[in-house]
Amino acid sequence: MPCHIRFGATLNVHRPIAFVVLVAFASLVLAGAAMAQSTIAANVAKPVSLPDMAIGSEKAPVTITEYSSMSCPHCAAFGQNVFPMLRSKYIDTGKVRFVFREFPLDIKAAAASILARCISKGDSEKYLAAVELMFKLQDRLMTQTKDTLIYVGKQHGMSEEDVKTCEEDQAQFDKLSNDQQYAHRELKVTSTPTFFLNGVKLQGSMTFEELEERITPLLKK
Repeated sequence: MPCHIRFGATLNVHRPIAFVVLVAFASLVLAGAAMAQSTIAANVAKPVSLPDMAIGSEKAPVTITEYSSMSCPHCAAFGQNVFPMLRSKYIDTGKVRFVFREFPLDIKAAAASILARCISKGDSEKYLAAVELMFKLQDRLMTQTKDTLIYVGKQHGMSEEDVKTCEEDQAQFDKLSNDQQYAHRELKVTSTPTFFLNGVKLQGSMTFEELEERITPLLKK
């Protein structure tokens, strides 16, 4: 008897057992995936070295955490073209809480992040305003970093000496580095922008329509 026919006969005999095993295996896989996703969500929500810069209701059903670099053109495009619509429709209406975290791709981006922190003094709105300005001046920030940082600082009431003192705060740079290493190690962030929607990772630039498509089902739960 041909081998494939014998195999078919054997398979038919054990089909009920095989089906049960497959169902059990699938259940384990789904449970494992759910547990892994739960772990990622918990790791995203953990406090990091630097205080989170967040806006929106803490009771919002959706939390978006963005990892961004001041030197990233895609991050600047998101900040200028997508974020205002996201804020108007979802953040200011209490549906989304937005958390901005730094993931500097180079020392210039790190310096810009530290300046935004100094400008804000813990105020998320002041922080985001500084970030917005630096995104608008991104080309200049990359080619004339020191002068641009001084300019941005002055626009927010800082003297040149204040900016210099801010940029020499090694403790802040160390915290920034620690947070970046945590994001890379625990959350597998490797590029910017990277978003987490209620813990689900979305990597790369997104249009408002693409983001809204992801948000809408979460609001219905």
